[in-house]
Amino acid sequence: MTKFVLTEGEKKAILEFLDANRPAELASTYLAFVQHRFSLAPVLYPKGKTIYQSADDAVRVLEKEGKLWHETEIKIGTDTRSVNEQTKKIYICPFSGKVFGDNTHPNPQDAIYDWVSTCPENTERIGGLRVKRFFVSEDPEVIKNYMMQKPPKTMVTKVVYSSVMSGKLFNNKEAVIQDFKKNYLKSMTLDEVQGQNRYSIEEHFLAFLKQQLDEDKITAFVEGLAEVEEFLPYVEQWVETE
Repeated sequence: MTKFVLTEGEKKAILEFLDANRPAELASTYLAFVQHRFSLAPVLYPKGKTIYQSADDAVRVLEKEGKLWHETEIKIGTDTRSVNEQTKKIYICPFSGKVFGDNTHPNPQDAIYDWVSTCPENTERIGGLRVKRFFVSEDPEVIKNYMMQKPPKTMVTKVVYSSVMSGKLFNNKEAVIQDFKKNYLKSMTLDEVQGQNRYSIEEHFLAFLKQQLDEDKITAFVEGLAEVEEFLPYVEQWVETE
């Protein structure tokens, strides 16, 4: 068995964990060590009921599965007076490019419903009635598209990205990803990951955890701590408990 060696940074991290979590069990201490050694930052995606090794891993998997964003088009009409520098949220008609701003109309959501239900360019029907489909965006970059000093003479189209989670529009994929990381992921400790039974663990992360929870590795960890004077009281306590 390869000799277990702790770095000074790892010693400090373990001591801080032990001091903050009295009494700390061996399993929790070992998981805290693993999290520190491998710089892990597990996250829970509640909507997908899945835990990932990191936010970047969650993005990688969900993007590959097409569950983060959809490419779509917005229309920008010739009238952009309903948007200004103080506008934080807009409602967009996908058929005509008509837009209502949160600060330029007293009831922008009601207004967009009324507009799409009578919009001449809206040819989508369900049961003979016009569909009341519209876009919403809080992305400053999308809003800027409608904030032109010289509106286009004819309606133009632009490719943007729709969040699968919220349906809101973003100017680029990176903005969708940042919104996802900020609003749809919850940070977890490795101990919390191991102790939960409500969510599934992403397969590659699960394989990693099984590899680290090997009995020989845990034994080597304890033996390594036993060689450091500051850890002896904790090791003795764990041995007695066992």
